[in-house]
Amino acid sequence: MAKLSIDDLDLQGKRVLIRVDFNVPLKEDEDGDKVVGDDSRVRAALPTIRAVLEAQGKAILMSHLGRPKGEPDPAFSLAPVAQHLESLLDARVRFASNTVGEAVESTVRSMPQASVLLLENTRFESGERENDPAFARRLATLADVYVNDAFGTAHRAHASTEGVTRFMERSAMGTLVKREIDQLSRLLEDPAKPFVAVLGGAKVSDKIGVIENLLPRVDHLLIGGAMSYTFLKALGHNVGQSRIEEPKLEQAKALYEKADGKIVLPSDHVAAEAFDNEASFETVSGDIPPGTMGLDIGPETVATYRDLLMKAQTIVWNGPMGVFEMSNFAKGTNAIAEAIAEATDEGAFSVVGGGDSVAAIVEAGFEDRISHVSTGGGAMLEFLEGKELPGIAALCDA
Repeated sequence: MAKLSIDDLDLQGKRVLIRVDFNVPLKEDEDGDKVVGDDSRVRAALPTIRAVLEAQGKAILMSHLGRPKGEPDPAFSLAPVAQHLESLLDARVRFASNTVGEAVESTVRSMPQASVLLLENTRFESGERENDPAFARRLATLADVYVNDAFGTAHRAHASTEGVTRFMERSAMGTLVKREIDQLSRLLEDPAKPFVAVLGGAKVSDKIGVIENLLPRVDHLLIGGAMSYTFLKALGHNVGQSRIEEPKLEQAKALYEKADGKIVLPSDHVAAEAFDNEASFETVSGDIPPGTMGLDIGPETVATYRDLLMKAQTIVWNGPMGVFEMSNFAKGTNAIAEAIAEATDEGAFSVVGGGDSVAAIVEAGFEDRISHVSTGGGAMLEFLEGKELPGIAALCDA
């Protein structure tokens, strides 16, 4: 990943087109206006934006928000994000109601040096997801150089992440993307031992590539979430009504055997009669009784996983241990979050990524006790699989 970074660019007085990740949750305030619900992704982009402002450049920001159908949809407008960014920068942020076109070009020309413009949602244009060269070229005409600071979309070959680089002389990583690549690379290139990976979530199919790429590197791979029931079923255990991926049973068994003892599965479970926070539940060891489903790891498993984490020197975690959105089945995920924070306090290098895992870290107030909290769930998984990320690969080589 020897790519140009923003530090390698001459930004002085330049028009800098920056792909940021402002795909943030919006909510209504007491006046019924839309406001940013969680600004962590916006804050993560501030160092790159400020670097352009300090160089008296023009920062032209673009991002997607949500999943509009390739045409304008007021529900997904970035206007509330522009207002919020203005408060964080304590400086005016201009907002363009289009992504490309003469009006946008005119706005860019009239911007003073050391100023910021946020373009409207790139996914309001059908050419964005199609990686249409004509749309990418129009984006490129807005600037002198391009900076990708949206790690969360680096695994997508879209016009604003990959296509635009073909029409720019200089394309580089932003501060956030550089940090992501540097930190995640530590997991794959000679990690300190013992190295423990924690993988959870619903589907084995989402994690097979990661498991295969990490197995030669890790000492232990701790499995939780619904994906653990596919493994347990494949090994002959009864899992009741727990969610499993029937087509992946043989592959799960083969992976477990190939791991030669490195994969650790839950030994007890919090089992409930229904997928409902109000359902009656109990902790069961071993097999899960008929008519019930596993919705979290149990205390015995938490103790085992915690013990392995506290001995680790390198830790990566992606995916919840149970149905984290339901309070009765969030204890396992929260316990893992606490154990990783404590292990980091003791000197371990830790990386956490993926929506629910990051949410557990943030809600518990452990964010500052983790070495690196990744801003990209899907991109992080693909990086750990060893896949090439189109949004990074397209940038200029250092």
